[in-house]
Amino acid sequence: MELRQLQYFVAVAEEASFTRAAARLHLAQPGVSAQIRQLERELGQPLLDRSGRSVTVTEVGEAVLAYARAALAAVEGIRSTVDEFTGLLRGRVAIGLISGAAIGAFDVPSLLADFHDDHPEVEIALTEDNSERMLAALHAGSLDIAVIGLAEEAPPQGISLQMLIDVPLVAAVAPDDPLLAPPERGCVPLAALGDRPLISLPRGTGLRGVLERACAQAGIRPRIAFEAAAPQVLAQLAARGLGVAVVPALPAQAAADLGLRTLRITEPQPRGRVALAWRTRGPAGPAARALLERLRGTLPAPG
Repeated sequence: MELRQLQYFVAVAEEASFTRAAARLHLAQPGVSAQIRQLERELGQPLLDRSGRSVTVTEVGEAVLAYARAALAAVEGIRSTVDEFTGLLRGRVAIGLISGAAIGAFDVPSLLADFHDDHPEVEIALTEDNSERMLAALHAGSLDIAVIGLAEEAPPQGISLQMLIDVPLVAAVAPDDPLLAPPERGCVPLAALGDRPLISLPRGTGLRGVLERACAQAGIRPRIAFEAAAPQVLAQLAARGLGVAVVPALPAQAAADLGLRTLRITEPQPRGRVALAWRTRGPAGPAARALLERLRGTLPAPG
């Protein structure tokens, strides 16, 4: 049994695909497959079920997976301990972002580039996904750090947070929308949106979770007409009069530049919150801990 075989097995189990695992490992897919088959022959049991559209872990594979991860973590711990004596930081860090988090105030690409310049031996893996799946990945250990939208008031169990955005949700509409009558109206009760087509982020996002919870409190069932992962698309759809976009509050001039007017949602008053998230017990390796410290000290806090 070789360490690389365990590494390949863990990658395929986490990616549910030989192709994606090979890409993650920067290897050819046939080589990854051959090494895992060799491991299975040595153990005398199949670790992976290849019969479906995606690769799944067998019952034996599930039991082996925990030991494989522990073995890889132990080896990484040995390397990290030696590196601490030499002052060298290396390893792999997996970070996840919600859509839109890499632009504007969250210039994550520049932060990652600066970190890479300071620590060129650290491999950084960046993915974009919805908050629900990223929380699951944090718990599973396949992500070290994530920028997520929060659906609930309380922090997720086992996850620590640093709040980055905490603003009211607003109804964004075209300038001629009936919701704006009378002209001085600055807010709208959520129940008033019950019969309107709504434009929202997809299920699994923090913002969608907040909207659905608020609608349940208001006693209405949201009529979601359009979904888009990018907040800019929500704004464009609303500006063309296709519905009411439920988005975090934005400055009046910024809304005007997008061809929108906004009304603060009340009764209840839902809020859009975005946070930096990591496992409460801390990232596994020193490289991930160093990047987390850099992000915590650099990313902006709610104003």
